[in-house]
Parts: sequence; structure tokens; C-alpha cells
Amino acid sequence: MNTLSYKTKSANKLTVEKEWLLIDAENEILGRLASKVANILRGKNKPSYTPHVDCGDNVVIINADKIRLTGNKWEAKNYVHHTGYPGGQRSRSAKALMESKPTVMVEKAVKGMLPKNRLGAQLFRNMNVYAGTEHPHAGQNPKAINLNTMK
Repeated sequence: MNTLSYKTKSANKLTVEKEWLLIDAENEILGRLASKVANILRGKNKPSYTPHVDCGDNVVIINADKIRLTGNKWEAKNYVHHTGYPGGQRSRSAKALMESKPTVMVEKAVKGMLPKNRLGAQLFRNMNVYAGTEHPHAGQNPKAINLNTMK
């Protein structure tokens, strides 16, 4: 019996095979889109997944301004930030945030599902979000995927 076939392979920076993926966020529910994108960025959809290595793919998300929220979240969901000054806590509804910065909701949702460490920051840089259908990553030939067929 060949015992080498039973060895666990651990990926590293040199052995990881990354590819570019294009995801159309039109009519996708925000949380479900974010969890699937976070798994792709993390590399959990690959058999060579290693928890402490950036083995995920680069993701380009288009049509981020056409996402969906269920229920009454457009009015009820608030995004809070602090200016850093006393009394500087500000909040906006999801609708107001979408009107001013349409990509921020997708970015915040995905970032919240990544690890809170240096690896999570590095993984977050592998994602690019755009409000329309145009993106500057055509040279990388991103492969369009359908999130509804993924598990």
C-alpha cells in the first residue's frame, strides 16, 4: 500500500492556485451573498483549504447597487460609525447608505464574516466591489459564477 496517498497536504503561499471570479449581485439577498463570497475568499470551497493561509480566490462583485434586503430592513437596519470626537456617533439607514455609497453595504457584510486578524485583512483585499456592470479587471479574465448553484 502506498502511504503517500494518505498524507495531508498543507497549502502555502507558493502552492496556492488562485483564480479570478466574477459575481453578479443583482437580485441577490445581501447576507446570503456575503456568506458565500466570504467562503470563496477564505478558500473553503477548495479541497486544499488551509486555515492559516490565503488560499481563496480573487472576487469581483458587480451590480452591488441592485442587492435585496428582506423584510423592513431598508428602513429599520442602521449602520453606525463614530467620528472619533466626543458625541460623534452617527447612524444611517440602509436606504440612505445605499443612495450615497452603494458598495459599502456589501463590503461591510463580507468583512464582518471574515476573520478579525491580519489574515482577514489580507483576504478582504482580494475582493473588489462595483456599483455598475463595468469593472477594470477585464485583463484578468474573471470567470463568471452563479452563487445559487454553490453550496
